[in-house]
Amino acid sequence: MPSEITVDLTQNEPNALTAIADVERSKLIPKNDYYEAGNPYSSVNADAMADGDAKGRGTGSFLDVYNTNAGTITDVVERKSEIKINKFDQFKTYPNF
Repeated sequence: MPSEITVDLTQNEPNALTAIADVERSKLIPKNDYYEAGNPYSSVNADAMADGDAKGRGTGSFLDVYNTNAGTITDVVERKSEIKINKFDQFKTYPNF
């Protein structure tokens, strides 16, 4: 029957490898900038709102699907280019067969 071996991994003295690992770990673990005081992430956060930048997609309204300004700037441009070939929209819907 094998016996359990307990290993103590605590470090009693500082060393260069631990210092380098701590610096690299702080760079690799991403910072959540929405957790700061006064900047909680929600549906009306500046980074979530579609205001012409490449970040936000929403409008802050619940299920706002027919808003032509929703989406990033790329989404808006692509939507306008697709409208040229699609004859249906919110006013002229698909026929109900």
